[in-house]
Amino acid sequence: MPAGSSASTRRSANSEGDPPIATPRARAPREREGWLALPLALYFCLFFLAPLVLLAGISLRVTPQLEGVGLAQYARFAGDPFNWSVLWQTLLIGVKTVALTACIGIPLGLLFMETPRRLQPILLFVIVLPLLTSVVVRTFAWMVILGREGLVNNALTALGVISTPLRLLHTELGLVVSLSQIEMPLMLLPLISVMSRLDPNLKDASAALGAGRWRTLFRVTLPLSLPGLLAGCLLVFASSVTAFVSQTIIGGGRMVLMPFYLWQQATTLFNWPFAATIGMVLLGAVLSVVTTLNALGRRSRALVHG
Repeated sequence: MPAGSSASTRRSANSEGDPPIATPRARAPREREGWLALPLALYFCLFFLAPLVLLAGISLRVTPQLEGVGLAQYARFAGDPFNWSVLWQTLLIGVKTVALTACIGIPLGLLFMETPRRLQPILLFVIVLPLLTSVVVRTFAWMVILGREGLVNNALTALGVISTPLRLLHTELGLVVSLSQIEMPLMLLPLISVMSRLDPNLKDASAALGAGRWRTLFRVTLPLSLPGLLAGCLLVFASSVTAFVSQTIIGGGRMVLMPFYLWQQATTLFNWPFAATIGMVLLGAVLSVVTTLNALGRRSRALVHG
């Protein structure tokens, strides 16, 4: 067959809707992009996967002297109800933090969207500003706020609401409130990102169909913002459950949570295999919740996009 007829055949095939034929020049940029991702992949393997594999290997050691290999440490963890209560309490702290953060973050996100556009960059800077401050500094600030002579107790005493100072430090309530403020940017940033991409004509269409502001909020705005809300919940949960500094300083020694339990086993009792087991169990529990939230996020995106 002549070369001209072959070229015309390829052009006609492509014009009929067949996928275009990849040329060497088209494949070259993709290969270069793959090479550009290689340093990031090596960094990920060296500083994340390798320590994780090492941690899993230590958790399989039978004794603190790292002798023998088996599942003795996992059996020890599963056989003690105290360990399960610590795990449950840690996950419950994360759930409560997510709930409080979402209840405050959704109105703040809606308020941000109603703010004039010239003021939104300023508000966005205020939202991101806590992330630029060390978590240790923010945690010690909450100690000043929640202490017996702190701002909350002094204000309530001055108003005559209480006669004796309340114990807010080293309590679950104080820990959840402080974690909610510390993790608030992680909720607001994905939520605002999704809300800002919503078509403003949807509100006008809802109003034209006779829906009021509240009906539009619950039937249009919030369902379409669900992917951002779930992403924020995922970030807040994963961060609050593993927040060792805040849990230790605000929660104190009276609240034994998984990060503090792991630290105690590793640095006080020097039981490295059991400490590694606690870390692997916490990692598995967090990944289970994250996987569930990811599945809900995919379903919400499918619902939004039809």
